[in-house]
Formats: sequence, C-alpha cells, structure tokens
Amino acid sequence: MRKKTNVLLVLFVLGTGLAFGIWWVLRDSQAPVTYITAPVERGPLSHAVVATGTVNPVTTVQVGTYVSGPIKEIAVDFNSLVKQGQRVAQIDPRPFLLKVKQAEANLATTRAQVEKDKADLNFKRQVLKRTRELFERNLIARQEVDSAESDYHQAQAQLELDFARLEQNAAALEEAKVNLEYTDITSPVDGVVVARNVDVGQTVAASFQTPVLFLIAQDLTKMRVDANVSESDIGVVKEGQRVFFMVDAYPERKFWGMATQVRNSPQIVQNVVTYDVVVSVENPDLALKPGMTANLSIISAHRGDVLKVPLAALRFRPPRRSVNGVQGAPRPAQEHPKGQSPEDGQEGSQRQVWIRMDGQGLSAVPVQIGISDDTFAELLDGSLKEGDLVVTGVRMPSSESPSQTTLPGFNMRWRR
Repeated sequence: MRKKTNVLLVLFVLGTGLAFGIWWVLRDSQAPVTYITAPVERGPLSHAVVATGTVNPVTTVQVGTYVSGPIKEIAVDFNSLVKQGQRVAQIDPRPFLLKVKQAEANLATTRAQVEKDKADLNFKRQVLKRTRELFERNLIARQEVDSAESDYHQAQAQLELDFARLEQNAAALEEAKVNLEYTDITSPVDGVVVARNVDVGQTVAASFQTPVLFLIAQDLTKMRVDANVSESDIGVVKEGQRVFFMVDAYPERKFWGMATQVRNSPQIVQNVVTYDVVVSVENPDLALKPGMTANLSIISAHRGDVLKVPLAALRFRPPRRSVNGVQGAPRPAQEHPKGQSPEDGQEGSQRQVWIRMDGQGLSAVPVQIGISDDTFAELLDGSLKEGDLVVTGVRMPSSESPSQTTLPGFNMRWRR
C-alpha cells in the first residue's frame, strides 16, 4: 500500500509539473498583442544618394620658380590677397645681374668684331678691285688675282660668322635678362594665398623639378566639392541635380550646390570602385574652407505632393504566434536585384503593408511604391489613402517590463 501511495504521489507531482510547464509556455501566446501603427501622410519626398567629399577651390594655382637660388624676400603670407602680376617673393638677383653684365660685355665685343670685319671686308674689296685692274693691263700674274679673291671671300665669311655670333650673344643677353626677371616670383592670377612652403634664406633648386612655393586659390567665393559616389549609386546621379551637404564646422547649417560634372574615370581603392562627382557651391561669406570634409546628399528624384507610407510598415511582418489571427496569408518579401532594395529609390516595387481590422486581426494590403528617403516611401498605387493607419511594429506585454508570476500552489514569486 505504501509503495502504491508513493507511485501515485510521484505521478501527481509529475503531472502537476507538466501542467505548469504547458501553462508557462502557452501563457505568452495567449497574452494580447499590441500593434504599433503610423498614418499614411501626404507631402514632399526626395530620394538622395549619400556620399562624402572634400571642399576645394574651383581653381588652385601652384606658383613655383624657374631659377635656383636663395630666397631673399617674401612679400605675402597665408590668407594674403594678391593681384595678378604682384610680386610674392624674390630670389637673390645678384648672380643673375652678373650674368647680364657678362652677356652685355660679350655682345659689345662681338659688335666691335663685326665692325672690324666690315672694315677688313671693305679693304679686301678695294685690293681685289686694284688687282684685277693691274691684271687686265698685264702688269701682274693671275696668281695674285686669285689670292686677292680668296682674301675677299674669307673676309666676307668672317663677317657672316661674326654676325651669327652677334645674334647668339644677343640671345644670351636676352636669356640672362629673362632669368633675372624670374628672380621676382609673381602671382599669375588674382586670389588668396592658401599655402606658403618657403621662408627667407631657404635655397630652392629648379634643376629637375619646379618647386612649389605658394598655392593661390583664384576665388574662394566659389568653391567645389569633389565627392566620391559608389558604383551602385552612380547610375542615378546626373549633371544638374541639386545637392546639399554639411561640414563638421557648421553641424546645424546646410550648404546647397549643384552637380556640374559626373566624371567617367573610376577611382579604385582596395577593390572599392567610386566615381568623382564635382559639385559647385557659392561661398559668399567664406564659411567653407579648402580641405573640409563634406557629407553630401545628391537629390536624384523629388516629388512635390505625394502619399507617403513609413518604411517601417513595408518591413513589418506579423509575428508567427499571431498568424491565426491574421486575415490574409503573409506573402514572402519580393526578390530584388543584388545591391537593390525598395528603399533604394527603385520605382515600381510591389510590396505589401498590414492594417488592423475591427476584430483585432491584420489584413495585408498590396501597394506599389516609388522613390523613398530614410523614413518614407512614395505610394504609386494601392487602396490606401491619407490618414490610414498601417502597422509598423508589435509590442509584446512581456517585453514592456519585468513581471512577477506566482506559481499555483506555492507561495513563491519568480521574476523573469
């Protein structure tokens, strides 16, 4: 009898535990589900391609030097306003002055030699003339006439040779003067000095490569942003599209510009392909400075007044535990080409959203969406209208706050 009683007691405990386990598992599934909804709105909508870039001047001129030597004077500094032709620095001109004087002396010597050759040629011409007259009178031999003719031609050739030397020395003098002028380093454009790479006393050498002494931005009131757009987004970027961007220096300010170039040359860094998009922007208050990092949004499509559905409603799927209370079977997500999604602004995507029914169930509503931004998608077709509530999420009672449960038959509370 005692053994039978023990067996019945064990069976009772096991049955009680099994019943409690079933109750514990099914308790949440029987709890009511609260759905989070959001209304369908009407208003403007834009699809933007996000990219990063660098702010640069429209035109930046590198000012270098053609001649070598120590820097004698620097006339400008960073942020200095310069005019075209203004001297910004000077290389010590004394060695070049000496070369000019030497070239002038060589030219003067050659000119004197030319004058001497002219006189000698004139003399040889007179000698040849008298020698021919004497030969015609049979007073001298033919050999003396030939000798006089040879002397005359040699004097004539010497004059031509010295004329060539005269031109050569004149060119050397002109070269020395040009090199002397190059000691004055001038600005080729009107602009602002954004970089200075030399100091007084520093020696610059222009033998193999022209050293860059200054960087001059032609006009800082007109800037450009060189943006790197990924190959997956470049297909929707066109010239003439509006662009807004922000920089870290002004986190609350939006700068607006326009895409002026979509360059075809790819930039490949670690197997990542991007394309350079040039954005022109006005900078009247000089707030933008060269080298700033810009976070751009290129507006590839814009709608002025359309119905908008939250993206969260397109991503929502009913929980599996609530399928029995759902009207209309949930459809699998539509397949999209690799690298694309309905939120990428691809128009004509067929999707579905869920709305609540009177009986606390859900009903699937097929919709066709167009462009989208970070929050909403355009409704192209469907039975929804402005103000309709669509389900964007679900809130479970068990996830709101820790709850306490009292085990039946025991004075114990379990926290979960």
